[in-house]
Amino acid sequence: MQNKVHINLLPVTPGQRFTRLLKRDHLLKIDRLKKKCSPSKSKAGRNHTGQITLRHRGGGVKQSYRLLDIGHINSDGVVEGYEYDPNRNPNISRLFNPDTHCHNYILGVKGVEKGKVLRSYNNASLKSGHSLSLASIPAGYVLHNLSTSREKYGQYLRSAGAYGQLLQKVNKYARVKLRSGEHKLFSLKASASLGSVCEEGYRQINLGKAGRKRYLGFRPSVRGVAINPVDHPHGGGEGKTSGGRVSVTPWGKPTKGQPTAKKNRKLLK
Repeated sequence: MQNKVHINLLPVTPGQRFTRLLKRDHLLKIDRLKKKCSPSKSKAGRNHTGQITLRHRGGGVKQSYRLLDIGHINSDGVVEGYEYDPNRNPNISRLFNPDTHCHNYILGVKGVEKGKVLRSYNNASLKSGHSLSLASIPAGYVLHNLSTSREKYGQYLRSAGAYGQLLQKVNKYARVKLRSGEHKLFSLKASASLGSVCEEGYRQINLGKAGRKRYLGFRPSVRGVAINPVDHPHGGGEGKTSGGRVSVTPWGKPTKGQPTAKKNRKLLK
């Protein structure tokens, strides 16, 4: 399914002038699965001790967290359709298992329409949306929701439009090309889902106004040169200044160009 971007051709307010949102006509018009939802309390960028570890967060609309079957433990069933998830970039698929009469949520997969049957592991086949171990997937296939071992759930390639490619399998490891272009080794016992995540047009979204950003739980950020010198190294000065030094954080550490990749990476087992 192609994700079309909805553009307001005749805006009636300034906030609609540059707004670009994804169309949601294909989403289910029924209520969410309440048994698969849990209350989500906003942490506002704070850790377990209450200290702010992530700035510019807070507020936002009250949301309920959807419990997804990321490990595809109970993901055998028929796709009933897509649903909107306020906690993730992609939409989620709603599954119904006629054998157990249970519903489940999984990540939405591109090209998997309503009515298709999805299987996992021993009952799965080489089709989009099916989950298999890397040892059972031939080289060259596109995959997502990749785990690091059989005991863990999917940790890689879960964002909207994300996918990786299985390049080769050598001994106990498989070489996977991630979306960033990096080649990474994973255990053949690790699991993955075939295909790519839906909503590949997510990067084209333009919220159009600051209020819609506040609904998502983001607070405004202020430039360092506009702050007092007691609060930021770039602050102060007569008139408009450019900071007078290289870009740094409020705590004086260099930013913009400082390497962040770890040099010593251990092999995933």
